[in-house]
Amino acid sequence: MYPRALISAAAIVLAGVYPALAEEAVPTVASNAEAIAAVQSHADYMWTLIAAFLVFLMQAGFAMVEAGFTRARSAVNIMMKNLMDFSMGTLGYWAIGFGLMFGVSKFGLFGTSGFFLSDFAGEGDPWTLAFWMFQVVFAATAATIVSGAMAERTRFVAYLAYSVMISAVIYPIFGSWAWGSLYKGSGWLEGLGFIDFAGSTVVHSVGGWAALAGAMVLGPRIGKYSKEGKALAMPGHNIPFAAIGVFLLWFGWFGFNAGSTTAAGTDIAGIAVNTNLAAAAGAVGAMICAWALFGKPEASMSLNGALAGLVGITAGCANVSTTSSVIIGFIAGILVVFSVLFIDKVLKVDDPVGAVSVHGVCGAWGTLAAGLFDTAGLSGKVIGVQLLGIGAAFLWVFPTAYLLFKVIHATIGLRVSAEEEQDGLDVGEHGLEAYPNFSLPPLRVNMDA
Repeated sequence: MYPRALISAAAIVLAGVYPALAEEAVPTVASNAEAIAAVQSHADYMWTLIAAFLVFLMQAGFAMVEAGFTRARSAVNIMMKNLMDFSMGTLGYWAIGFGLMFGVSKFGLFGTSGFFLSDFAGEGDPWTLAFWMFQVVFAATAATIVSGAMAERTRFVAYLAYSVMISAVIYPIFGSWAWGSLYKGSGWLEGLGFIDFAGSTVVHSVGGWAALAGAMVLGPRIGKYSKEGKALAMPGHNIPFAAIGVFLLWFGWFGFNAGSTTAAGTDIAGIAVNTNLAAAAGAVGAMICAWALFGKPEASMSLNGALAGLVGITAGCANVSTTSSVIIGFIAGILVVFSVLFIDKVLKVDDPVGAVSVHGVCGAWGTLAAGLFDTAGLSGKVIGVQLLGIGAAFLWVFPTAYLLFKVIHATIGLRVSAEEEQDGLDVGEHGLEAYPNFSLPPLRVNMDA
């Protein structure tokens, strides 16, 4: 359209008047590399934050699963707990937890810097803030797992106390052992080669073992076990509600697992596929198992089967094949059914939503499976390290959480009164009803039953 001579003349004039502009207008290998790096960096920020937002949505999923699997008269209490464990946990993780988990560490045990983000954000690196945002939703997940196992009989003030301790201390210290080097720390367990890509043990078993401790100290709901010790059914009030919660969790889990790359790369596709396959296989495995045991394709077990598959694949989602993902999820689905029955009927621990089974037991299975099905090949050393990590998580979390719950019980009180429990926690703890237009008479249970 324009003569080349005219274009050349214009370029000469511009070069004389705006030499810097002329230099920038000519691409070089260095400038192209900088531009590509900037695009990649921006994509990493975008994907990490989107993944964090997806994981945050899992709070809604947990709240709906827990509310659906429990009785109507405590639904407000459950929603408040899930709101406040994220709120209190966020502040605790900001003040203490992130520094313990990712600060400069001594002997790979826990971080000693970065409290209140002081040593991190102050450096002017916005990546710290993006990384913190992704990590805080993981801390909240570990805390909220405990809520379901202790539902319908826990004092709200006690819940606030232990949820902030889990987010600020218990979860971050084990997290530093397994993930500390993701930022400025170093963990003794990851130094041995421990595989837990997105947290089957770091997040889920930590939450599950804390849930087990809490449910044991708290004791069962009134009427859950007969005088002979027989487990009695206490059905949830809204299974469709729980089902929607599972779908929200399934959706958020794509951020949980694929987001753990904290980078916008091609490997997120395989991680997402593995995550989806394991969830589907878990639901199918649990359905088949429950159908064989009960004669019906029981819905609550199938829903927990999907979650079990998701928990199971979380450790190995980046280092196992698609076929292995199906196997891992299917086994998790079967495992969760037997685990729920064992904990309820043999151990006689009242866990209304199956949190210990879904997160604790299947988290341990998933961590072991990450070594068993590693695409790099089966290695006795790797299996040994995986078992060590599973054991270390239990030995750190369960006794610490058990002591924490005992202290809370002896000081501010852990459990509501028998009268308040039978009337429901909504009115007694919050002065509200979830379903004010429906008649919910006080649930009087024979205290000797």
